[in-house]
Amino acid sequence: MASSRWRIASMPFAVLVLASPLLIDCGGMPKIPGAPNIPGVADCPDMASAEAVAKFDWKEQFKVDAKVDGQLKAGLGAAIEMKGLAAEIDGELKVACGNIAKDLGNKADFKSGEEACKAAIKAMGDFKAKLGANAKLALDLVPPKCSASMNLVAECSGKCDASVTGGKAEVKCEGGEISGKCDAKCEGSCNVEAGAACQGTCNGTCEATVKGKCDGTCDGKCDGKASTGGSAAACKGTCDGKCTSTAKAACNGECKGSCEMKAGGECKGDCSGKCSVEMKAPKCSGEVVPPKVSAECKAKCDAEVSGKLECTPARVGLKIEGAADANAAAQYKAAIEKNLPAVLKVAIGMKDRIVKLTGSVKGVVEGVQGTVKASVGNPAMGAQLAACVAAPFTGALDAAASLQANVNVSVNVQASASASGSAKAGG
Repeated sequence: MASSRWRIASMPFAVLVLASPLLIDCGGMPKIPGAPNIPGVADCPDMASAEAVAKFDWKEQFKVDAKVDGQLKAGLGAAIEMKGLAAEIDGELKVACGNIAKDLGNKADFKSGEEACKAAIKAMGDFKAKLGANAKLALDLVPPKCSASMNLVAECSGKCDASVTGGKAEVKCEGGEISGKCDAKCEGSCNVEAGAACQGTCNGTCEATVKGKCDGTCDGKCDGKASTGGSAAACKGTCDGKCTSTAKAACNGECKGSCEMKAGGECKGDCSGKCSVEMKAPKCSGEVVPPKVSAECKAKCDAEVSGKLECTPARVGLKIEGAADANAAAQYKAAIEKNLPAVLKVAIGMKDRIVKLTGSVKGVVEGVQGTVKASVGNPAMGAQLAACVAAPFTGALDAAASLQANVNVSVNVQASASASGSAKAGG
C-alpha cells in the first residue's frame, strides 16, 4: 500500500486554566439540566462546542489527572464533531433524495435524509413502471473522489495530544494519492476546472463538437436525423453536432472531471501525481495517518476532517433503451443525472470513511465513559462530571446510527437508479 509523508508546523498544545474561585459554582458557565448543583464543583462548559470543551480545564475543576483531562477533551471533541457530521450528511441527502422524489412526482416534505431517500427509491420504482418491461437502464458514471486535508490532520493532532512534540506533526497518506495545487508542471491527473480544455485523456464528462463517431449522446444530427433536446440519444453512427460522453477517453473539447495529463502539462486545478514544485494545500484520497496519538485524539481529528472533506462531484450519465414512453424516459433521465451525484458523494465517496469513523468514535465514547466512572474519587464531583458528558456521548451514539443508516440508504438509491423491473442494478 502506497505511503506518502507530509510535514507541517503544528500549533503548540495548550489548555486554558480556569483557576479562579469566582468561576466555581457562580453561574459563570451554563448549567446542564438535571445536573446536581454541588457547592465547590464547577459547572460544565458549553457541551455543544468542541472548542469550549478543549479549553476547559477538567483536571483543575474535577480533580482528574492529566491523562483523563486529555481523554475528556479529545473524546468529547470526537463526539461533538461526529454529531455535526451526521447532521451535515443527513441534510445533504434530504435535499438530493428529496429532489429525486419531487422531480418524479412526490412533492412531500421529508423530515430526514433517510426518509427522503426511501421516498426517492419508491418514486423511481413507480416511475420506471411507465417505461415498460422492455426498458433497459444503465448508469455510466465517474465516481466522486473525496480527499482530506493533510494540513488539518497535522494541526489537529498537534493541538489535541500533548505527546506530539518538537513543534511538528508528521502525517502520512496511505491507500490513496496526494493531490494539491501545482503552480508548475504536473505529471499525473488534473482535476480540471469547469470548462477547461483537456490535452490528454478525460475521465469525466467530455463535450466536443464532432462530425464522426460519438461514444455518448449526440446533440445535433445522427446519421442525418435530428438528435437534439429531449430526443438527444446515443448515436451508433455518425454524429454531426455536440457529443457528450461520460467515459475515460481522449477528449478534444471541454472536460468536466479529471484529465490525465501529458508529461509536463500545466494543471489549472488540483494535480494528483508529481508536481515539479512542492504542492500547496496537500490532500489525501486515502487515509491520513497522524503521528502516534491517543485513540481519542485520532477519533477527534478523523471526525473533524471528515466534516471538511473536499469531494470532486460524480459524473453521471443514464442510458435508457426500449422505453415505452419517451417523455417519461427523458424526465427520469434528467432527474437522475441532476440529483444522483450528490447521493454518490455519500454512497461511494464517503462510505468507507464513515463506516470506519463510526466504529472508532463509538469505541472511544464507551472507553471514556468507563474512565469517567473510575477517575473521580469525590462522589459529588463524579455525579456532576457524568452529567456533563451524558448529552454529547448520547448524541455521538445517535449520530453513529444516523450515519450508518444514511450510508446504507444512499447505496440503495444508487442501485435503484438503474435497476430494471427485476431490481437488478445496471451499469
